Amino acid sequence: MSIKLFELLLQAAIYTVTISVVSILIGFAIAIIVSAMLLSRQRLFALQARIFISFFRGVPLLVQLLLIYNLLPAIGINVPSIVAAIIGLSLCTAAYQAENLRGGFSSVPAGLVESAEMVGMTPVQIFRRIKAPIALRLTFPALVNEAILILKASSLVSVVGVIELTRMAQDLAGSTFLPLEIFASAGLIYLVINWIVALAGGLIERSLPGVPR
Repeated sequence: MSIKLFELLLQAAIYTVTISVVSILIGFAIAIIVSAMLLSRQRLFALQARIFISFFRGVPLLVQLLLIYNLLPAIGINVPSIVAAIIGLSLCTAAYQAENLRGGFSSVPAGLVESAEMVGMTPVQIFRRIKAPIALRLTFPALVNEAILILKASSLVSVVGVIELTRMAQDLAGSTFLPLEIFASAGLIYLVINWIVALAGGLIERSLPGVPR
């Protein structure tokens, strides 16, 4: 396989990483809200959060992407394919991240929270200094795993017309009749990207307060 073909795969890989990173960050912001609703004492909020999570965990991502891609124009919202793809990936990963965060926040010892309340800490201080650090430390490995899953799942966004790594590999394999070399190269690029994510996740996790180094 020529260097030119490999460069085209690398350019598509950058597109894949960009879509995945933006989706993961948006999804994390949504997940914080959804997890807070899950833990809310207001039953209506908790019910809405459970419906959100059940839908996006229960429906295949491929169907979600096609649904969002066709639904937005139907209600008068015309957006580029990449925006529809990011919306789909963000909502899907938000559902999984929200469950991870809920588990983390639920694992915060109640005694720590009660002690903080007794010394006069405000709810915001308790969240920032006690709940958030402990929950993040407990859920970080799961969040890194979710990031890797989204990177691989981003190959599905080609169904809405986004030319990412897998779609580029398919196009090049069809035009050059070198499917083995092309897909082996694409697989190697995915492997390297995910290895870097796992390595970076491990380094960040060890830098978190309270984690043995």
